[in-house]
Amino acid sequence: MENLILFLKSAVTITIPLFFAALGGLFTAITGILNISLEGMLLMGAFSSLAVYYFTGSYPAAIVCAVISSTTLAALHAFSTFKLRANIFITGLAVNLLSSGICVVISERLFNTKGVVSVNINNRAGITGGSSPLFLWYTVFGLIILLIVWLTIYKTPFGYRLRACEKNSDALVSLGINPEFYKIVSLLVSGAFCGIGGSFLSLNLAAYVPEMSAGKGWIALAVIFLGAKKPLGVMAAAFIFALAECFSNYAQGFWSIPADFILVLPYICTLTVLITLSAVHKKTGL
Repeated sequence: MENLILFLKSAVTITIPLFFAALGGLFTAITGILNISLEGMLLMGAFSSLAVYYFTGSYPAAIVCAVISSTTLAALHAFSTFKLRANIFITGLAVNLLSSGICVVISERLFNTKGVVSVNINNRAGITGGSSPLFLWYTVFGLIILLIVWLTIYKTPFGYRLRACEKNSDALVSLGINPEFYKIVSLLVSGAFCGIGGSFLSLNLAAYVPEMSAGKGWIALAVIFLGAKKPLGVMAAAFIFALAECFSNYAQGFWSIPADFILVLPYICTLTVLITLSAVHKKTGL
């Protein structure tokens, strides 16, 4: 029983950053934008939060800074796409590359390292561990945010307009509503959510390591479609992927096969489910 509890805690720990990134990407997805910059915004949130925590020792300040920095990247993405009319996929890739590089540059200036930053956990009680206040705060906050997002998307005029951007943008224009405005807002929201998810990545480990997002931003894109572009579906899909990743971590201890094959299990599971859902949707027309 104790092992099961530890397994579930580990799965939830993996779920949290993935869930926030996917929830942010959900806002852009329902407006018709495939936001491939989630990875870079997660990474920026992770670095900026730990850097601020290093100097202040304050969780709120670290999380707020993560939100601001990631939202700034999202604003840059939106400006390049909608004001300068650059290709949205090129600007998304540029954001990912910029985030990865700028974290190393700032780290070298502030900490004299090539990106690796850590805090003294002996003086930061409760910063790590599955039962830490930080873990509980993010879990509860995530559930509250899930409810708020659901209400926003399905029960408010703002949500109706967001959903209309993808398939009924002409109707919005006929009402004097600019769909582009809502697409820009959706990008900013995705940046804010990625900042929260990224802050958990680094604060929970009490360290920042280059590329520590480890593809979670890309997996978040799959989670959005795996969850049928619905808030509850996104949460369930993120948890399913986390269970698969957690299982692969535990499996390395009792399976006598190369670790590389075990570590790829979560991605195989995700790909399999996506292909299955695609086939079902094509057959049923749903």
